[in-house]
Amino acid sequence: MKLLVVGATGTLGRQVARQALDEDHEVRCLVRNPNKAIFLKEWGAELVKGDLCDESTLPAALSGVDAVIDAATARITDNLSAGQVDWQGKVNLIKATKAAGVDRYIFFSILNCEKYPEVPLMDIKRCTEIFLAESGLNYTTLQLAGFMQGLIGQYAIPILEDQIVWVSGESTPIAYMNTQDIAKFAIRALSVSETEKKTFPVVGTKPWGAYEIINLCENLTDKRTRISRVSLTVLGLMRRITRFCEWGQNTADRLTFAEVLASGKPLDAPMDDVYQTFGLDVKETTTLEEYMQEYFTRIMKKLKEIDYEKNKGKKKKGKIPYRNQF
Repeated sequence: MKLLVVGATGTLGRQVARQALDEDHEVRCLVRNPNKAIFLKEWGAELVKGDLCDESTLPAALSGVDAVIDAATARITDNLSAGQVDWQGKVNLIKATKAAGVDRYIFFSILNCEKYPEVPLMDIKRCTEIFLAESGLNYTTLQLAGFMQGLIGQYAIPILEDQIVWVSGESTPIAYMNTQDIAKFAIRALSVSETEKKTFPVVGTKPWGAYEIINLCENLTDKRTRISRVSLTVLGLMRRITRFCEWGQNTADRLTFAEVLASGKPLDAPMDDVYQTFGLDVKETTTLEEYMQEYFTRIMKKLKEIDYEKNKGKKKKGKIPYRNQF
């Protein structure tokens, strides 16, 4: 199958491209800056320069493909807003896909987005789900909760570096999932007819609160964590301030989303029927314990190697070298 992967340089998109290539699909990636996507070309993907917000670049990218997997989203550092990328960009892509005669479309949304119309990113996802369903395309929407990869910068690195870990509100339990496992669902959907024109939750094996994640990291590193709480009032104030600045628009939207994550309402869903429909085994899904264990094992090994290289050859005054003690 020839696939167009959009957002392939992102945390999720790169895993989708990798999984598709591993399953012998032909992969084309729409990228704004080919120089930042060289790794995709090295993996075996074809790169096509284009932009969701420039609809004139989309027909060439869609030519000859069998399906689109849409993993694109605005980043907090982007000059473009979520409204431009996640709404207008997606509308452009869905229309162009329809015009190109490409029938299959895989879309990533957010779990429970319909419950938070006041949150810009959630409302945009909900509206996109509706627009896609009404487009006539043969779609599958996968509603996600959170990526395990994001927990490294949020918890693991600050704990390793003895920095403060910020915890907001009531710490919503979230069923985080490894993006590699999410990618398996996306690629499997292409070959399972029961997933056509339907929406599914795709979440991890267990919801985790902030303090549970901190305790897990502490147990794996033998370190204690400095924790600082941020109230919903402060988050709301920060959001209102950043909205006054054009550069802060994406930041303000993300802070609104942060208020959802601090609401205490779990982001989780039953998955038994989903696994059965997709023909995947829950036992092969990465748990958060396994993910963090692997990360800390690898990072600790690397730190020891770095420390060894720094100290190799150095003589310690007043001590006899170990090899000469016997």
